[in-house]
Amino acid sequence: MYKVFINEVPVFFTEMNASVASFKSVLYQELDCQFLFDEISKNPEVKINVICDNLENDWLNFLLNFEVREAAGGVVKNKADELLWIYRFDKWDLPKGHIEKGESKEVAAIREVEEECNVTGLIIDKELETTYHVFEHKGKKVMKVTYWFLMHTEIDNQALVPQEEEGITQVCFKNRQDSLLCLSNTYGNIKLLMKGSIINL
Repeated sequence: MYKVFINEVPVFFTEMNASVASFKSVLYQELDCQFLFDEISKNPEVKINVICDNLENDWLNFLLNFEVREAAGGVVKNKADELLWIYRFDKWDLPKGHIEKGESKEVAAIREVEEECNVTGLIIDKELETTYHVFEHKGKKVMKVTYWFLMHTEIDNQALVPQEEEGITQVCFKNRQDSLLCLSNTYGNIKLLMKGSIINL
């Protein structure tokens, strides 16, 4: 299954006969990309399940409708088991950024977290789910593919500094209760990523 958010509307791509509760089902063979965007624009509460004959092939063909940009980021814990959050564009988010040419996704993830938050001593524990979201930039439809890694730092009392030139105004570690509050004001793909036992939320 592939899960992409288009204007915060969840669009899931599944194998044939895989239904998703409360989702409107559409056959990939009958899917028109512009129609999909129009439907989402008219009904931002809709949830769409695209049923595929061949999931991998159909997904790759769907990507041809977009300029694909790859990014990497981190779900970061400190020694107190708190999670690292950034505040940008009036929403809570996780640190992430563009993968530079010749850079591995692991190296990019650590670099971006360091740059956006001024946090050091990062160690990757494991790779997490990849997220997908679509946005428009200068008239182009862009598919952002973000590779996420669970990380930790053993260094205490770090002087966190937001990367203001990237629009980040706050950086902080938050406990479980405060992290749950952040989830009420974040993006759909971040909520999706945060579900599960990896962060005990």
